[in-house]
Amino acid sequence: MYYVAHRLFAAHDRLLAARLARVLAAKTGPDQVFLPFCDTDEEDLVAEVKGRRLFELDRERLGKLTAMIAVLHGPSLDDGVCMEMGYAHALGVPIVAVTTDFQTYSFDEDGPRFDFPDPLVQEVITDLVRVPRLGTSPGSTDTANSRYAVFASRNDRQLDQALETAVDHVLAQDVPRPPAPALPAGDATLAFVEQSPYTPVVGMLTALVQQAGWATKESSRFTAHDPLEAARTDLDRSRAAGLLVTDVSGPETPPGAALLIGAAAARGARVIAYYPRTVLTHASGREPNWRNLMIQYAAEARFANPESLVHWLRR
Repeated sequence: MYYVAHRLFAAHDRLLAARLARVLAAKTGPDQVFLPFCDTDEEDLVAEVKGRRLFELDRERLGKLTAMIAVLHGPSLDDGVCMEMGYAHALGVPIVAVTTDFQTYSFDEDGPRFDFPDPLVQEVITDLVRVPRLGTSPGSTDTANSRYAVFASRNDRQLDQALETAVDHVLAQDVPRPPAPALPAGDATLAFVEQSPYTPVVGMLTALVQQAGWATKESSRFTAHDPLEAARTDLDRSRAAGLLVTDVSGPETPPGAALLIGAAAARGARVIAYYPRTVLTHASGREPNWRNLMIQYAAEARFANPESLVHWLRR
């Protein structure tokens, strides 16, 4: 099964994903493609706890994948997509990322550049399809506002090229994949602490976890001289820990934090979220979510103040 991971809260995002799923299904058969929101009937689904049911349906598919295509655009990557990528990566599933974003990113003006705002994203993808430029012009027309029609056409051509190329790349990953082995949950006495890139006080969260009596390792890529090498180290250290304590502050859960939450969920490690300021999202028929539902239901607990976090960790 091929999983199309995409941002799904607005019509244009769902339309882009549907175009990708249609191209993929034409080459593999529709029964081989899973498109979230569409294939979980999210708008009309009725369940006692709708968000949790959607989480369960998505997680069920994540455990059966041949490969994943992840649509990634912009500096604020969708945290649900990043969580799904981390989950797939932990299970050894090939991940092809596709983007038409013309921006690259770095932590300072002279530092190394990344295709995504967190170098950890590049550590978990198998292949990248990057189509940053508009498509060729179809030629002038005589219709009113022709420049807008030409501009729209060039964007369409850019998207078509990106989606077709991404499908070709994901099908090239199509090799028999044995069932994922039982993944070690990690050292039950060790916590990996994922700092937020938006947190001004580095080390504060680690100090709280140590105060509660835990041995810790912490993420280092946001301040490292070589962020890509540090991202590899962060990923390795996170795998060794039985507890992930992550700051999910920001407009969305930071991409790396979401990836690590997905990977921890796949291997059965415990996940604790620290989120000092809550902004709830609401959708018809669904319980309020304090983050993307893939983050919310992967986490065992969430804490908004340091005292509650330390108290819980001491239990």
